[in-house]
Amino acid sequence: MQISVPAETTPNERRVALIPDITKKLVRAGFEVVVQSGSGQQAGFSDETYTEAGASISTDRASLLAQGDIVLRVRKPDADEVGQLKQGAIHVSYLDPYNERELVDTLAKHGVSAISMEMIPRTTRAQKMDALSSQANLAGYVMVLLAAEKLDRILPMMMTPAGTLSPARVFVIGAGVAGLQAIATAKRLGARVEAFDTRPVVAEQVQSLGAKFVEIDLGETGQTKDGYARELTPEQLEMQREGMKAVIGQSDIVITTAQVFGRPAPRIVTGDMVAAMKTGSVVVDMAVDSGGNVEGSSPDEIVDVDGVSIIGVSNLPAKVATDASQMYSSNLFNLVTEYWDEESKTLNLDPEDDIIAGCLITHDGEVVNETIKNL
Repeated sequence: MQISVPAETTPNERRVALIPDITKKLVRAGFEVVVQSGSGQQAGFSDETYTEAGASISTDRASLLAQGDIVLRVRKPDADEVGQLKQGAIHVSYLDPYNERELVDTLAKHGVSAISMEMIPRTTRAQKMDALSSQANLAGYVMVLLAAEKLDRILPMMMTPAGTLSPARVFVIGAGVAGLQAIATAKRLGARVEAFDTRPVVAEQVQSLGAKFVEIDLGETGQTKDGYARELTPEQLEMQREGMKAVIGQSDIVITTAQVFGRPAPRIVTGDMVAAMKTGSVVVDMAVDSGGNVEGSSPDEIVDVDGVSIIGVSNLPAKVATDASQMYSSNLFNLVTEYWDEESKTLNLDPEDDIIAGCLITHDGEVVNETIKNL
């Protein structure tokens, strides 16, 4: 059974699907692992380290794709590469199936069993495979460091013979995995942190990290069965903006993490809110790649609005590519080994299994995921 790892071709994607340590575990388990030359270079892993782990190195991308029984990668495949995959191959990556219906149909047409890592359900049993959460953890950390680097002052309170410096004020919007990590990182750096989320149930988590939870009455909100925040109505969004205005105006750093899975990100921070911020303040928009939470943000740019810097990075985990690759690689390893059937020498893609039912998008020439099928 050959596992193929092609190099990523998306611009600014520095992560790799398998790191050498995980490759070694797969080889010991009986898999043949073939890695495209240079795949791990930007994440800090040379071809030699893969060879030492027991993998083969290939310089022929087309052959690598054509011979892979299981293809592991970070980003979705190009449509023209789908035809190079063998019929019946299992392709595992981020897939963005809500917005890539044409690609999904192409994968089904070519008989590829496609697993979307974004669609791993948020259940206790699936935690070890949950790539969205593992990468969001790193994104939360990176956002604070980017903001701290751009801010023209320090984050912690500092008492010196020359006087006392007050701590910077950080406001985190959205207390999911990324938001909680941003809160924890900002607190470790000594900032005064406040946070808001539409789900009142997370207030205790925010407070346990030493931050203040900002309470805004939005009426009925809650979360989905997978733990994501429910999409707000236009009226609720306006109530949220009004409640946050004063906090944003007093903040040195604002970090937004609000995303609605499969839909454009909600616009939370408007131009008038940015205008009310102090000169030198920083805003980091985690959702810039899906429409943006912040008016004026732009993917992979720092936009200056009257002295306020709006940072938009479309691939935050890639900023720490070594650790991001390690975590993603572990997620893939746990997925593969969980469903590996030693007798049939293939992955057991049982549609009755709750995790497979959630993340398997195409199989046996059809779109099998009920959510994607009914879009």
